[in-house]
Amino acid sequence: MLFHDGKMTIRKLEDSDKEAMVKWLNDPEVLKYYEGRDNPHDLKRVNQHYFEREDETARCLVEYEGTPIGYIQFYPVLEEERMAYGYWNPDEIIYGTDQFIGEPDYWNKGLGTELVELMKKYLLNEKQADILVMDPQVWNERAIACYEKCGFQKVKFLPAHELHEGEMKDCWLMEYKA
Repeated sequence: MLFHDGKMTIRKLEDSDKEAMVKWLNDPEVLKYYEGRDNPHDLKRVNQHYFEREDETARCLVEYEGTPIGYIQFYPVLEEERMAYGYWNPDEIIYGTDQFIGEPDYWNKGLGTELVELMKKYLLNEKQADILVMDPQVWNERAIACYEKCGFQKVKFLPAHELHEGEMKDCWLMEYKA
């Protein structure tokens, strides 16, 4: 377990989580916001994208009251992405995150905000991050509102930044400074 606060737990993905990941990454409601409805994941793709990659990304399951409800990953922002985002100071510790609540019954209950706040606290305190970043698509107003509620600010428009459902979508670079 990475950490636990109140009713929410964030822990590293385990083999037993594959079924939940396949379920979530085949749900059109979830895929509308994460990965894209044209990009469902069977067990093979879940293994390739979330269990077999060897990089600096920490891939985690989110539980609420012991029930798996979502996914979050965090990673140090590396040089190429730092330059694209306009972060020139190599001494700054910058982390990025991506997340989703995979159980639509848990949407609109403040759990996304709780999740982002918990991860923010973890990255600032445990990883000594100076800056946290996310890059939501501009049309995803619910995610942007959640991040703003957690203190993130839009700092840079990223045109045609992310492939989603067959189109390059505009995104916002959002940051939180320690």
